[in-house]
Amino acid sequence: MSEILVLYYSQGGAVREMAQLIARGIESVDGTKARIRTVPKVSANCEATEPDIPAKGDLYVELKDLEECDGIALGSPTRFGNMAAPLKYFLDGTTSLWLKGTLINKPAAVFTSTGSMHGGNETTLLTMMLPLMHHGMLMVGLPYSEPALSMTQTGGTPYGASHIGGTADDKPISDDERKLCIALGKRLAETALKLNR
Repeated sequence: MSEILVLYYSQGGAVREMAQLIARGIESVDGTKARIRTVPKVSANCEATEPDIPAKGDLYVELKDLEECDGIALGSPTRFGNMAAPLKYFLDGTTSLWLKGTLINKPAAVFTSTGSMHGGNETTLLTMMLPLMHHGMLMVGLPYSEPALSMTQTGGTPYGASHIGGTADDKPISDDERKLCIALGKRLAETALKLNR
């Protein structure tokens, strides 16, 4: 069984919902399953700590989750055209995996939610790719053979799945965005299976 890590940070809930849709796409491929994990918030108070297990929601990620996975889908809300600090903070702590080459040749995909149509979703997707490429991962995007990519009036890019949540984070995930999340998960899982043959 090939296991794909779906790692995300979500504050308003949209990125978490996207993670679940991507996991659905992953699990639509025979021989694959999704492992959903999140990261805790980063506190401005250097003495603050989060419990080892969150009170609700998905478990916090550990380095072993990255070691054990056959691929990664990485998701974050857009913060000024970049990934949110909690996700970046976690990735900054993966040097031990980089030194061992743990993630080399594993496939990866990225996804994001932003407040507005031109709120930096594509730059967020591109900047999320950078640490994954430094780890030697192989990036998987969305091809234009996905009909929703050409038809969407909301989110969706060839770089990865995206959602336009509105400035109040009150817009639901559209049908096209949903289809593209599932398609990205499926493509990532199929790629992982091909690479592990």
